[in-house]
Amino acid sequence: MRESAAQRNERIKAAKAPWDILPDIERYARDGYAAIDPEDRDVRFRAWGIYTQGDGAGVFGQAVPRFMMRVRIPGGILTTVQARAVAALSRRHGRGLADVTNRQNIQLHWVEIGDVPAVFRGLAEVGLSTQGACGDDTRNVTGCPVAGLDAGEVCDGSPVVREIDRRLNGNPAYGNLPRKFKICVAGCREWCCYPEINDVGMTAVRRGEQVGFSLRLGGGLSTAPRLGSRLDCFIPWAQAADVAEAVAAIFRDSDCLREHRHKARMKYLYLQYGWDDERFLREIQARLGAPLPPAVPEDLPPDGARDHMGIHAQRRAGLFYVGATMRVGRSHADQLDALAELADRYGCGELRLTNAQNVIIPGVRDPEALAGELETLGLPVSASPVERGTVACTGSEFCKLAITETKGFAAALAAELDRRIPEYPAESLRLHVTGCPNACGQHWIAELGLQGVRMPNGAEGYEVFVGGGLGRDAAFVRRLGVRFPADEAADRVEGLLRGYLLHRRDGERFRDFARRMPDPLLELWLGTAEAAS
Repeated sequence: MRESAAQRNERIKAAKAPWDILPDIERYARDGYAAIDPEDRDVRFRAWGIYTQGDGAGVFGQAVPRFMMRVRIPGGILTTVQARAVAALSRRHGRGLADVTNRQNIQLHWVEIGDVPAVFRGLAEVGLSTQGACGDDTRNVTGCPVAGLDAGEVCDGSPVVREIDRRLNGNPAYGNLPRKFKICVAGCREWCCYPEINDVGMTAVRRGEQVGFSLRLGGGLSTAPRLGSRLDCFIPWAQAADVAEAVAAIFRDSDCLREHRHKARMKYLYLQYGWDDERFLREIQARLGAPLPPAVPEDLPPDGARDHMGIHAQRRAGLFYVGATMRVGRSHADQLDALAELADRYGCGELRLTNAQNVIIPGVRDPEALAGELETLGLPVSASPVERGTVACTGSEFCKLAITETKGFAAALAAELDRRIPEYPAESLRLHVTGCPNACGQHWIAELGLQGVRMPNGAEGYEVFVGGGLGRDAAFVRRLGVRFPADEAADRVEGLLRGYLLHRRDGERFRDFARRMPDPLLELWLGTAEAAS
């Protein structure tokens, strides 16, 4: 009987721990691509942040196969020494590309197997790694990129991010989970790292004078989106990492999830296997060996930009952090080097990467001068509403699962919409572009989401989703009955946005407008700009 994909993955991981294959990778680097065991390439490499990729034009199986390597950056906090090291490795081994992801990682592309050990060594020299950046383990632990800086934050959650990362990443006890496992710790009031859509989402709250966290479990997107459920518990600060580890152990020990790989996420314990909040809480407390206090009230943030872009005063008087838009996360070595130079000259020697694929420079005394230099780099501090809110996944340029190219498409679409609709309201439009139903571009939470499809004639196209949002009144997008070729996107989306501008209520965001409008009207406006009038 032929084994399923899930059975194959589980057999391979059980036969040899993925985190134990560094000597094999060194050997493959010496002996060449042909020497690679397919089971290492297809499964175990992922634990070290390595995926096979296309040739940059969506073509796979090229004569000299290349790899994507994802650099793990807990909380998105990067020193300028580290940024320069990543830039140098990208320039030397990855044709200069260094894409920022929506989990605060950096992805290198075009890496040959012979260069992988050199990338490992170069990262290790500056305290970075690709370990656990992909694979069936705890992915990059995300957090607020202005942790410790934001004057209005509930707490600086970065120590908790680091402690969870220290305990789980590289720990053999959590090196063979049913599938990927995503944790986020939000210390700010904006919840900028999207705790609602993580397997584990912690949001800072106060219980009297005591600082701790609320706990949400089972959030996620892909083809079956689910908002995390808030458990009736308060996590004291000192127990946050203990709770994260307890949930990781519950996930690891849920053998039912290993039967079907496409349903091997935490959320399916809720969706398919009968778990509820009370059962999770009982199991967590049993593993902790003590009960947790009951939950305390929390303030959900309003929906909108959660990206900390622009110029903001820090907690320390006289200092500012400056957030700049990095168009759909597409960066390169020269830009990273330039950012590091600016962060040293104007700031405190750090860069902070955001979940919206952007960058922040903290510790700045002259923010206006820095903003001018960032603009020259193509990183606007006062980005247009559409450009600021546009996010895109890797797309078919490098991803084997994607149906459409996304990075260039999304950047060009945002620029064209800005040219055509300069009067768009100042509040950013969250426009998310994803190349396939797996939703790495997070279109389920977008105000306007575009999912890649193939048109009947084989051309690349997009399907339209509207009305998503998190925080207060959180809801996923709804699918409209409209698909169009990629080359018609600007005309179609312009029509929809002009309909919004003509018929919205005072101060109404596009999300709320789309929720109250019937599908036939929205679909009509997606025809042409003239239809909107």
